[in-house]
Amino acid sequence: MKISESLLPEFDHEMATTRKTLERVPYELFEWRPHEKSGTMGWLATHVASLPDWGVNTITKDSLDLAPPDGGSPGPLPAAKSAKEMLDAFDKGVKEARAAIAGASDEEMMKTWRLLMSGKELFALPKIAVYRTFVMNHLIHHRAQLGVYLRLNNIPVPATYGPSADENTM
Repeated sequence: MKISESLLPEFDHEMATTRKTLERVPYELFEWRPHEKSGTMGWLATHVASLPDWGVNTITKDSLDLAPPDGGSPGPLPAAKSAKEMLDAFDKGVKEARAAIAGASDEEMMKTWRLLMSGKELFALPKIAVYRTFVMNHLIHHRAQLGVYLRLNNIPVPATYGPSADENTM
């Protein structure tokens, strides 16, 4: 079995669960934050919605420079202007990431991917390791944070790996 084929069932499950979580984020609470040091709900939801795009970049490119020597940078992620905009961006990213995963050869997944800052290498790992750690695990981590934001606002938290206190899917 190809590496990509082994990743797709997990990808599909995590993206479906993530979409259920994002669907519950009310636009009127985009500016809410649980603590002054925390990001807003809108920023966090937009960040989660953007993470499938990271999968595309990880698989289709060999590096990312956070502060390219010739100028320009990704910069801070602005919150989506509406819940629909956030969900549309997520759906587009999921479609593109799934296609990138499905089309990746084992050789491509084992190629080295580098994170740079001003041309200086911060780390280098096989693409599969970057995808698992900095895309999927990262998304799952922030989706869980978003679940806490929902709970603190009395918004039902969707079931993920089993029932939640709000959804008994068993």
